[in-house]
Amino acid sequence: MAILLTEETPVIVQGITGRIGHFHAEEMIEYGTNVVGGVTPGKGGETILDRPVFNTVKDAVAETGAEASIVFVPPPFAADSIMEAADAGIRHCVCITDGIPTQDMMLVKRYMRRYKAPDKMRLTGPNCAGTISPGRALLGIMPGHIYLPGRIGVVSRSGTLGYEAASQLKALGYGVSTSVGIGGDPVNGSSFRDILELFEADDETDAVVMIGEIGGPQEADAADFVAKHMTKPVIAYIAGLAAPKGRKMGHAGAIVSAAGESAQEKVEILTAAGVTVAPDPSSLGSTVATVLDERGLVPEPA
Repeated sequence: MAILLTEETPVIVQGITGRIGHFHAEEMIEYGTNVVGGVTPGKGGETILDRPVFNTVKDAVAETGAEASIVFVPPPFAADSIMEAADAGIRHCVCITDGIPTQDMMLVKRYMRRYKAPDKMRLTGPNCAGTISPGRALLGIMPGHIYLPGRIGVVSRSGTLGYEAASQLKALGYGVSTSVGIGGDPVNGSSFRDILELFEADDETDAVVMIGEIGGPQEADAADFVAKHMTKPVIAYIAGLAAPKGRKMGHAGAIVSAAGESAQEKVEILTAAGVTVAPDPSSLGSTVATVLDERGLVPEPA
């Protein structure tokens, strides 16, 4: 089974009437995602892409039974949209929006603490590529054609490096069970550890590719989880080996500010935990192939 998303999951698009939301909603529908409607305040009652538009997420959930949402809302309003989704009972929310102020995301994190499992919404992002269960459903902005269905889980802070991993795996005949972008911002909804836990419990995932980068403690937390709980092989790549300390590189969260946050330190921590680390991004696919060959796992037929 796929984690987080299947072809049956009813999805709404927050910001569906905007140019970006409309474009990607159409792409998701064409891929096979069960998009049941959209939300844009003030445009309730309209129809777009043959789907109804609602004024609020609560209205959309009540009318469509939506369980997942994707946020294509400008940065000043995106945090409110995420909290609205949580309040309406959405189970999984993907926030694509880049540039949300860090203090806004701190407010979102505090707000979501009022909900407890099983009622708590799982948020991935912001500033992420989304989630795709290849051949089944797409909740994001990934180019679906590069993903071959299979049994390798992918979780990445970087959208483009996640695409690169999927492309290399496909070229070698390995498919992906689910690929999850968690985003590169310093405050995000789900961590590597959160997603690794889901992959470890998934019967149809044999191994996991984890793509991290400089800055923040997430990779170290993931290493601790791998060492103590993971039975499946984890192959990692950490971007930013040449990045100088204290200089921002790319994502808002990609800045080394404390011990253990440089790429080299993260490589050492992950290696000590039993994770196989690819030396460079062009070696992701071959490193996965080597590890799986050692485990006696063979690629799925393309």
